[in-house]
Amino acid sequence: MACAAPPTANLALRAAPGAAPASATRRLLGLSLAVLAGHLWLAEGLVQQQVGWGRGDRAAPAIEVAFVRELQAATPPPSPRALPAAAARLPALARRAQPASAPAPADAPDAPYAPDRSAQAMPAQAAADLAATLPQAEPAAPGGPAPEAAAASSPAREAESAHALAAALAASVAVNDSADAARPPPPLPAMRPAEPAAQPFDWPPSTRMNYVLNGHYRGPVSGTAQVEWLREGSRYQVRMRTAIGPVLSRQIVSEGELTDQGLAPRRFDGEQKVLFSAARRWSLRFGPERITLADGRELGTLPGAQDEASQFVQLTWLFTTRPDRLAVGQSIELPLIVSRSLDRWVYDVVAEETLQFPFGAVPTFHVKPRRPAQSGDLAAEIWFAPSLQYLPVRILIRQREDSWADLTLERPPLQAAPSR
Repeated sequence: MACAAPPTANLALRAAPGAAPASATRRLLGLSLAVLAGHLWLAEGLVQQQVGWGRGDRAAPAIEVAFVRELQAATPPPSPRALPAAAARLPALARRAQPASAPAPADAPDAPYAPDRSAQAMPAQAAADLAATLPQAEPAAPGGPAPEAAAASSPAREAESAHALAAALAASVAVNDSADAARPPPPLPAMRPAEPAAQPFDWPPSTRMNYVLNGHYRGPVSGTAQVEWLREGSRYQVRMRTAIGPVLSRQIVSEGELTDQGLAPRRFDGEQKVLFSAARRWSLRFGPERITLADGRELGTLPGAQDEASQFVQLTWLFTTRPDRLAVGQSIELPLIVSRSLDRWVYDVVAEETLQFPFGAVPTFHVKPRRPAQSGDLAAEIWFAPSLQYLPVRILIRQREDSWADLTLERPPLQAAPSR
């Protein structure tokens, strides 16, 4: 005869079905906590490896700026060094045209220029060299336009007329040389090559750049970044903020003076915070001869030394004032203090690349440090955009081959109104 189950057994059987969901919830919660702890551990490890901790102050308050417009892409002005080949040869031809025995007048810049004397004094070879610098007229194709129509083709007609004038000048010089050989020609006034007027560098207005951050550190990471260039008179600030979700936030600030040699940092401050831990700060101080590190040690400085925040703007200044340096094959040396050491870093311009952004395609130059990332140093590859005031539109920061953060511009830069 079957016996009825005791009431306690029935209660146990009825409670069993609900036990499984509670256990699954506990397991899911434990897994989530383990993942969060792992991320915190990784973030803390990243912090310890990249920063020389020491006593640090809060960074100075940000210069107050109102960003009022988006920066529009524009063709950069041509380099003053990019002169046509024929124009570059004219000073040499002028020197050849002047007799060697004729001393240059002391008041050469103010001396009047006499065209009739130049024709008598110019040797035939110099006139022929001048003719060689003129553009060549292209022969008319069979079945081409009638003479009346050809006369309307100004480039060809101008080239033909210029060559005829040069030939006549050469013939005139030869006749004058033979007829007046006994009489020395009057001297030409000294001619100095025309140099482009030196334009004072106009520092760009305060600018904010927002980036999307994707990277890898023992697993994929993602976040945001922002770089601000702020200026007030001769004082500047470069502020760079990065955040990886709610787990890690980091801010570095360079502050100093604007000089004829670019940026002169005076102080560098950093602050980093990992979730559930207090913020940690470190500072550097730049003196005329010494740099004081976060741990109190001092290093002898180098002329033009930059920190890890100011380097981006210093290179922008260099390429704006010397666009010839931003060409594939060029190299730039930059004294740079990263982590706990000051070294001369060499950057190579390795390629021209067109990058795609949410707001369109942007032509860039890829600048890469010659030194690989090592010993905890952060090596930054940078893509500069001449059409966007030579600003860095992409920054790839490496610690090792398997540890990197890639910052790409999210939208066009924002700028303040130009200073008056």
